[in-house]
Amino acid sequence: MKRRLRRPQEAADLDITAFMNLMIVLVPILLINMIIAHTSVLELNFPESSSPNDDLDKALQLQVIILEDQLVVSDNKGGVIKQISSYDKQYNFELLGRVMQDIKARVPEKKDITIMAMHDTSYQTLVTVMDKVRAFQTVVAGSVVYAELFPEVSIADAPNVLDESDSIATKADMEQIKVKS
Repeated sequence: MKRRLRRPQEAADLDITAFMNLMIVLVPILLINMIIAHTSVLELNFPESSSPNDDLDKALQLQVIILEDQLVVSDNKGGVIKQISSYDKQYNFELLGRVMQDIKARVPEKKDITIMAMHDTSYQTLVTVMDKVRAFQTVVAGSVVYAELFPEVSIADAPNVLDESDSIATKADMEQIKVKS
């Protein structure tokens, strides 16, 4: 058997210049995009469950119920405050904002509100209602600012109300819309 002599091979140098160039360009771009893509998060609460005895002692609870054909602003004390009918399948969000401002003027210490939406309520409708109950635009010292209304928003399901076409539907069923937390 013949032995072959091998020459020792030299280790090849690693050329990382192209990789370093890529990192020099990529890192600043990612940092800039991270700042631009910053999203704000709104903290939401679930409504507290309560027993019938607690309802008598509890303070005012405001609710906005989003139905197919109207927005209902109500409370746990007096029932329905305002029914805002929709026109041509469009909710009147401006009127909702004015109603919220009137309520805030009457109870300035109140900070929480519950929004009750039907299962088929669109996301955009829910977000717009949340925006209208949280703050409104006003002018202070010559500049437009947002004034706080009810910043602590809770989300719940709207109560089930039977259609008039159902034979079981009665006026008592329709009264279920009035504040039942």
